[in-house]
Amino acid sequence: MTTKSTWTRARRWATIGAVGAAGVAAAELAVAGGFMVREVLKYPDPVQDGPDPMLAPPTHPMRSSVVGTPDGTLLHVVASGDVEDADEIVVLIHGWTCNTGFWNAQFNHFGSDRPMVAYDQRGHGLSEMGTAAPTTEMLGQDLQAVLEAMIPEGKRAVLVGHSMGGMTIMSWAKQFGAGMEDRVSAIVLCSTAARGVVQRQHLIPEDMPAVAGPGKRVLERTFTSSRLPLPSNSLTEKFSHYVTTGPVARQAHVDFTDEMIASCSPKARGAWGSAMYSLDVLSGLDKVTVPTAVVVGSADLLTPVEHAQEMAKVLSRRGFLYSYNVYEGAGHMVPYERSAEFDALLDDLLSGVSAATGS
Repeated sequence: MTTKSTWTRARRWATIGAVGAAGVAAAELAVAGGFMVREVLKYPDPVQDGPDPMLAPPTHPMRSSVVGTPDGTLLHVVASGDVEDADEIVVLIHGWTCNTGFWNAQFNHFGSDRPMVAYDQRGHGLSEMGTAAPTTEMLGQDLQAVLEAMIPEGKRAVLVGHSMGGMTIMSWAKQFGAGMEDRVSAIVLCSTAARGVVQRQHLIPEDMPAVAGPGKRVLERTFTSSRLPLPSNSLTEKFSHYVTTGPVARQAHVDFTDEMIASCSPKARGAWGSAMYSLDVLSGLDKVTVPTAVVVGSADLLTPVEHAQEMAKVLSRRGFLYSYNVYEGAGHMVPYERSAEFDALLDDLLSGVSAATGS
């Protein structure tokens, strides 16, 4: 018969074991975090070369409106240009923790000459979060709602997605891509991934001791799913530089990024970060039937080059890879880190589409 003292000893050892396991996990997490901080502190100071005028809010007329989704959530949309002036309308889809201001460089480049639409992803910027838990399927469904509301009959969209925006396009293609060439004329997938985005990032160095492996996995999830408010200060600026831009980055770009991330709703940041942990929209590329450009910065730690190579390989095999573009030294924020080159790519793509359609 088991005595009371035996049960007491068993409970005591179980408690000691649990505390010990928690201590080991905390130590592993601390080691992983320490190695990441080491990399952050090794980054050079940003280049002090003054403001970037391309990041300034557009001065040409912009229209603001809302689009309702099937579940009743309202998405904030901005648009410029006259939709009657072109057969193609550029639709810009930003990434995680960003907002429509992310695309200032592109709105400033095109001005009123090209009809353009951008929207705040659910829970970002001025868009509502809604009551349903975010899913990668929801990304594509929200884009479908925007396309139905903003692209007139007889016009086609050029979809340009950055980071989670590229995932949005692949999610949309997976669900709504049948016959897409009737509604979409071209796609740009920039600094994005089709699967394993959290698990395959390069933010946490690979040269850690093996003992820190479990801590690395915990840190990956914590980094993306945390709902703690983020301030904007000298320390967060260093992390923003490391996480989002290339090693040699302009101070204006680091500041712009840091302020944009800090302004994102912690709830939305954590909820979408959790949703992306199980991301797999690779099969969406099998539905793509229009010219598609793949873009990545060589120093992108969030969605490193291996993701772009994977997507380009699928598209090339199917005959729909328009171009594969690696911007040397750029980080995750290519559309404004390399705005001149990125805008030139959009110009070429749009010209190619117009030539193909005879418009």
